[in-house]
Amino acid sequence: MKRFLMLCVSMLMAVGLIAGCSSNNQESSTDTAGGDNTDSGSSDEVVTLNFFQFKVEIADQLQEMLNEFEAEHPNIKVKLETVGGGADYGAALKAKFASGEKPDIFNNGGFNELELWKEHLADLSNEPWVDHLLPIGTVPMTDEDGNLYGMPVNLEGYGFAYNKDLFEQAGITEVPTTMSELQAAVEKLEENGITAFAAGYGEWWVIGQHLLNIPFAQQDDPAAFIEGLSEGTETFVGNKHFEEFKQVIDTEIAYGNANPLTTDYNTQVTLFASGETAMLQQGNWTENMIYQINPDMNMAFLPIPLNDEAEAHAIPVGVPNNWAINKNSENLEEAKLLLDWMVSSETGQRYMTEEFAFIPAFDNIEPSGLGALGESILEYSMAEQTIPWTWFMWPDGANQDFAATIQEYVAGQIEYEEVLEKFQATWDSLK
Repeated sequence: MKRFLMLCVSMLMAVGLIAGCSSNNQESSTDTAGGDNTDSGSSDEVVTLNFFQFKVEIADQLQEMLNEFEAEHPNIKVKLETVGGGADYGAALKAKFASGEKPDIFNNGGFNELELWKEHLADLSNEPWVDHLLPIGTVPMTDEDGNLYGMPVNLEGYGFAYNKDLFEQAGITEVPTTMSELQAAVEKLEENGITAFAAGYGEWWVIGQHLLNIPFAQQDDPAAFIEGLSEGTETFVGNKHFEEFKQVIDTEIAYGNANPLTTDYNTQVTLFASGETAMLQQGNWTENMIYQINPDMNMAFLPIPLNDEAEAHAIPVGVPNNWAINKNSENLEEAKLLLDWMVSSETGQRYMTEEFAFIPAFDNIEPSGLGALGESILEYSMAEQTIPWTWFMWPDGANQDFAATIQEYVAGQIEYEEVLEKFQATWDSLK
């Protein structure tokens, strides 16, 4: 799987298709609409699309884009609701369907999540935008019969974002790419009175999903390892990369901000953006927020290394999520029209790159507005120094249980040996 992802991203780069970039970020909930639900003097019926999504970092820009869509399509109104970050989007979506308030458009992560929701999803295989979809974008939402059930939101990457100016201030002249080099760098930062990490261990997805993905993705064959966990032929206990994962946690906590267990997304990003820390374990979706706080931030990504091997110098890149459509929507064709407009119209493409700062998963969207973190992801992708996002293949709910276990360890309530045992128990109970 690792090789497949790297080849797909390499294909993307070879034809120069990637542009500006973005599980889930700052805790927020918005409920806004670009207009009311009444017929404003038109003889045609006005329909309302309920758009339920989790990317809080683009909520305002997405609303502005939908306002423009409504202006071009006066018979369609879109009611946008955003639930993300510390709020559990998956649970909120299930509650929507259980209550009968089923949205027309919503997010689906693909892989296991595709199977869980497939009975509710419209087949999008024949939509016009499919012809422009990059190979990497088809993987999460394509079933065994080759049917496509979602449109990728974008491509994203993450790692340790670092402040180049603070590194230079501490005398760090080479970007650390191994665990030994990272250890040396954080010691230099500390010697110069600089806090190394903004550690957001209060957010389950930061540690139980993104951070924990690293030892999964660094396996020789991540997909085979995950399958082996479910079949009982692989274990967390005794696995080299999961044993090495201890040093990642220990280093971030030892050289990080105070009170990491109560540090949420907003606080974590603000610590880094304001120059209070030199590094931030997050992705390029933080770019807009960082630039709002510090327009002159000089930054890039470095890997989250497990060891001193060459393979440690890689960052996770993948499709973070997909737009899916409720197949039983009363406004199915209007929902399909909106998705196509988002990636086919000049307005939608402009928002994708310039306003959302996304790396598009389509070959008809030209690169523009790429920020420093997006540029950094581009460089890693071109160098084929990427590893996959694996959590969509984990058992449903495992990520939050994993996070709770990591939090217990950081709080000093359990030893690391118990961490791996608890990971195993979680997997066995949910597989």
